[in-house]
Amino acid sequence: MSPSAGVAPPIAAFFATIGFAALAIFAFGFTSLLTDTDVLAEPALGQGAGITAMLLAALVFAATGYGAIRRGRYVGALWVAAATVAAYLVGIAAGGILTGADPAVSVGAVGDFAVSWYLLVLAVTAAVAAWAGIALGRTRASRPQWPWERADDEE
Repeated sequence: MSPSAGVAPPIAAFFATIGFAALAIFAFGFTSLLTDTDVLAEPALGQGAGITAMLLAALVFAATGYGAIRRGRYVGALWVAAATVAAYLVGIAAGGILTGADPAVSVGAVGDFAVSWYLLVLAVTAAVAAWAGIALGRTRASRPQWPWERADDEE
């Protein structure tokens, strides 16, 4: 039996992206609970800005995460986190404008988010999920086997 080549980069990127989205949504909710603030405090934006921002951040995370997983270097997690944060900020502005909010209000919401705890939370969740994806891509683990499934060379 040949040694396993590990998890394929597209599969590792998929799992890392799903993990990032779940972790970011949980972390935003928990941070909101702890700080008694809203993620996007501007009511004129509506829900569209947050949805657009998270979708854009997840897409950028998937694209940059795939590249980082293919390279297999853990420092790539920092670049993935930076790109994801930038995409989220662009997503707030774009989502606000697309939902009909005043562009100045949308840009102001980007500034509010950029100086809040939520930016740090998003960066950390993106870095952790990217690191996990890179680790998954680098591992050479294979499925568990029963003792009788292993090829013993001792016999």
